[in-house]
Amino acid sequence: MHSLTAASDRFQSFDWLASLVALVQVDATVIFSNSALEDVLGISRRSIVGSCLSDVFIEPAQLLDALAGAADNAFAALRYDALMKRPGQEAMPVHVIVTRTELPNEIILEMIPQGQQTRQDREERLAEQAKTNKELIRNLAHEIKNPLGGIRGSAQLLEMDISSPELREYTQVIIREADRLQSLVDRLLAPHRRPHVVSDVNIHEVCERVRSLILAEFPKGLRVVRDYDTSIPEFRGDFEQLIQTLLNIAHNACQALAQRIADGDARLTFRTRIARQITVGKQRYRLALELHVIDNGPGVPDSIKDRIFYPLVSGRDGGSGLGLTLAQTFVQQHHGLIEVDSVPGLTDFKIVIPFP
Repeated sequence: MHSLTAASDRFQSFDWLASLVALVQVDATVIFSNSALEDVLGISRRSIVGSCLSDVFIEPAQLLDALAGAADNAFAALRYDALMKRPGQEAMPVHVIVTRTELPNEIILEMIPQGQQTRQDREERLAEQAKTNKELIRNLAHEIKNPLGGIRGSAQLLEMDISSPELREYTQVIIREADRLQSLVDRLLAPHRRPHVVSDVNIHEVCERVRSLILAEFPKGLRVVRDYDTSIPEFRGDFEQLIQTLLNIAHNACQALAQRIADGDARLTFRTRIARQITVGKQRYRLALELHVIDNGPGVPDSIKDRIFYPLVSGRDGGSGLGLTLAQTFVQQHHGLIEVDSVPGLTDFKIVIPFP
């Protein structure tokens, strides 16, 4: 018989995983359960250990067949979908991964809730897309910058040799447009040039700074609501990056609220909360900051909902499409993520930053 204490010590790191993990014997007797499995089943680890895990599945024969195959070395790992029972709730669909360990009568079961799996897949795609976008932006910006300087310099030299005021207007157009593109390139490269300066951050100081900036720009027709959890502790972060992140999101919201501001009933809410047992990517954190920016505007257009964080994608005429891209970059540098939920009349940008 396995020592329960020894198993607990060996697999303690599983407590940091968001997926449900159990160490079982071939007959499905539980040797170890991680905290995520405790949370889902609603019973303590002490009660789970020693019980038969097949009892929590709608079709227990699937699990027992998989464990028998693992014991007979039929495979190193097996995956299948199943339904788990939950006390007082509907059965939960999970993706089950059965993996042998180095010991003959010891098998690891990982059960990933399918909704969580879908979210993890989406986050991985977004992270990979953000990485690709970053490289594309950097390469494109550098490719544009050098010829842009040549175009502007040539236009200036040409202007010096032109006496006609009418023709000089054309060179001025070239210079102005070159400067506008240079400004765009500088904004594209800005997140990659500036060092990440970490200090103790009070998130409500960030919110108050942004609130004052927004109200200075939109003094009438807009109500900015504070909904703070003042118990949130300070955390290590880049104060200026977080201000820029929140300002970009809030400013985008205010531009979407233009009609409501004109009507005098625009509302923007800053809400802070603590999230517990949160997953970012594949990492599980016990605590995280949730910062919501909520507006009562028309919502994100369906045509760009899936691309809203891509560079140069904007929902309004004349927009650069860089504000949310930069916000996403800054939040990712804090190991966090940004999510958006939007319907007409309610748009909620949620910034999640895990506490170490």
